[in-house]
Amino acid sequence: MLRLFGLELLFVLLWNSGFIAAEYGLPFASPWSLLFWRYLILTILLGVWLGLQGRLIWPGGRTVGHTALVGVLAHGVWLGCVLIALYLGLPAGIVALITALQPLLTGALSGPILGERTDAWQWLGLILGFCGVLIAVVARISQDTTVVIWAYLIPFGSVVGITAASLLQRHRQKHGPATRLPDDTALFYQSAATGLALLLPAWLIEGFATDWALPFIATLSWLILVVSLGAYWSMWRLLVRHDATRVASLFYLSPPVTMLMAWAAFGDRLILTDVLGLAVAGLGVVLVYRLGFRRPVIRMLPPR
Repeated sequence: MLRLFGLELLFVLLWNSGFIAAEYGLPFASPWSLLFWRYLILTILLGVWLGLQGRLIWPGGRTVGHTALVGVLAHGVWLGCVLIALYLGLPAGIVALITALQPLLTGALSGPILGERTDAWQWLGLILGFCGVLIAVVARISQDTTVVIWAYLIPFGSVVGITAASLLQRHRQKHGPATRLPDDTALFYQSAATGLALLLPAWLIEGFATDWALPFIATLSWLILVVSLGAYWSMWRLLVRHDATRVASLFYLSPPVTMLMAWAAFGDRLILTDVLGLAVAGLGVVLVYRLGFRRPVIRMLPPR
């Protein structure tokens, strides 16, 4: 099982640790400022790394433009909408529920955009996974919260952003040039573009409001080194191995896994529906993945 799903397990654990780290970091910095510092520092670190290795190259405007667009969508739009929604007081369970629409949206669009057919078993898995999310999240939703109505629309921006980024990246993987940017080079241009996109809102709206306390520095380090490097690297590698629907189905595990992490990190009470929801969502992912026995291989075009 570890051999079949090792990268998937790594992605799920690292990706969802970002929600826990964000909960630690938001009391010390406003949302746009937190993201801006994260991607500014990440860009500097990657630039130094690539420069020391003599690999800080310009691969061409078209390649950089595609990579930058994917980065802004997958990093800036996805994370920005999540953090703003939480900052405005939207319950984390509702945010998780809305963002879990992403696999269904990816499954619906991967056919007409990528030519990757989502068959009946995969659709059953997607629907079952969403039911698992409902089981875990609905039981957690507070009924007495008072949040402005338009705040409920913000997490849909995350769904659109990460879906568009996944489809763009998968499309280029299937139909783009035979050569691809190394992962660290691609992440450098993604993080640089995201940092530039975040500069104005962090500056003009928040004035870079940040409390550089030790807990914030530790949280920022985790977000940069573990989530931005580890989680996103594993997601791009999964998009090389699998079709977009399979990779997207892993997002169904986010709400229940995040609840388990919150129980371990903050002592949040774990209830039966959390475990039940994780089991149902996991079964849905297994159906989408076909027990790991069908692993599509992308045949790269020969060099021109």
